[in-house]
Amino acid sequence: MIRDILQWPDRQLSTPAAPVEAITDEIRRVWADMIDTMEAMPGHGVGLAAPQIGVMLRLAVVDCSQERGRAVRMANPEVVTASTELSTHDEASPCLPGVWAEVTRPARVRVRFLNEHGEIEERDFAELWATSVQHQIDHLAGRMYFDTLSRLKRDRLLKKAAKQGRR
Repeated sequence: MIRDILQWPDRQLSTPAAPVEAITDEIRRVWADMIDTMEAMPGHGVGLAAPQIGVMLRLAVVDCSQERGRAVRMANPEVVTASTELSTHDEASPCLPGVWAEVTRPARVRVRFLNEHGEIEERDFAELWATSVQHQIDHLAGRMYFDTLSRLKRDRLLKKAAKQGRR
């Protein structure tokens, strides 16, 4: 089921999400809805965090594959290690449509999370996958990608978004 995406500055988007205690059928349904919602985004999104659809749990999905259908489902994801090598990608969010910014993050990360079987898993992510995972983990902590920008760049981005919203 495709769910509505909250729009910034909805308070839930700046609120840290609660940890997931166990992987249940309800959690699996939320993941399925998140994947449906991500796939319905213009140009197909590459990730989604549960707070973006108003579910205040530490759940995320990422799929940066060309062929799609390879979504990684994560509960309570956390970066265990990050490379010193950096990578810059344009980042955006359906929570603030029409704007994006270049964000620099570690090019590779190792992430620990509960998978769809309720098992603790550690997985390495690189390049766009690494960017998307870190972006989703930020959402789970109540941060948006533009919170990583300088105050000047952040203010310009938000002003541009507001101007586009009035059109």
